[in-house]
This record gives sequence, structure tokens and C-alpha cells, in this order.
Amino acid sequence: MVFREKKIIMNKSEIDRTIKRMAHEIIEKNYGVEDLVIIGIQNRGVPLANRLAFKIKEIESVDIPVGVLDITLYRDDLNSAADQPIVRETKIPFNIDRKKIVLVDDVLFTGRTIRAALDELIDFGRPKLIRLAVLIDRGNREFPIQPDFVGKIFPASIKELICVELKEVDDNERVILKEILENAHEIKK
Repeated sequence: MVFREKKIIMNKSEIDRTIKRMAHEIIEKNYGVEDLVIIGIQNRGVPLANRLAFKIKEIESVDIPVGVLDITLYRDDLNSAADQPIVRETKIPFNIDRKKIVLVDDVLFTGRTIRAALDELIDFGRPKLIRLAVLIDRGNREFPIQPDFVGKIFPASIKELICVELKEVDDNERVILKEILENAHEIKK
């Protein structure tokens, strides 16, 4: 597939400001931080989860446990993937029973990633509740999944891609909208 960058949706300072706002919302909606844990979905949900935990610590002076979830083996399209899937680490070094979990991902699109994440989380225990935090909600859901904490709602068409670039993964810090081109000839248009 060939892509053309269309627009910068968020820059570094906007991402930072959004994370801070979301941290305040998480504290408020959970009535504090008691029994709160944050779990980031590999790959870009993990640095976002760490940033949220850091901001919450700045506000509440409490360390929030952070876990890492890789949903590769829980995906419903695993058998249709042409290449060998890359399995990353799942690391939840704490008990999730009766905890308030904030599940974090970068972009919410169809809902399939979140469905897989919920399946995997339940294999680890029985949380009190699971809330979803995403940096970008782009719409076009295939599953009835809605985020509880949203950085930015940015509707995008099926022919567009939203890419979150984070310094921990990409050595860059921005959210960009890309157009999916039918072929390389469209690049010159």
C-alpha cells in the first residue's frame, strides 16, 4: 500500500496537553486512584499508559501500576495474516482481581483490537471494571465498543489512516492523517 501524508492532527505539545487532561479525567471518573491500574496495548498504547501513570503520579503523588498487553494471539484475523505474526511481551506483574483497569491504546477504529484485549485481560483475572482510554477515536466501529477517555475525536474515512508517532517507538512525536492511495501513480497528483 502507498500512503500520502495529508495533515498533522496533533503535535507534541497537543499530545502532552491531551495526556494531562486525560489523567485528570481518569482520576475524576474513578473517584481517585484507589485500586487503579493502567494497562497499555502493544505497541503505542504502552508509552501512552506510562505517560498517563506519570501524570497521575504528578497530580496524586501515588504510583499507579502499569502493565503491558500484547493481543497478537487473541486477534480474530491471526489465521488470515500472510506473514508470521510478531508476538511481543505481555507483562502484568500485579493481580487484576477487583482492580479498576484503564486499558490504553493509541487509535480506536473498528474495535477489534479492544475486543481481543478484553478477551486476554479476562484470562488474567476478574477486574472490578475496565475502562478504555484512547488518544484518537476515528470512528467506523465494527464492534459496539466506546472509549471512556478520549484525547481527540477525529472521524476518518476508510481510505485514510491515522498514525500516532511517539518518541519511545518512532523517535518522533505527532499524530498524522494519511491518505491510502490506490497506486503509486496517485502520489504525483
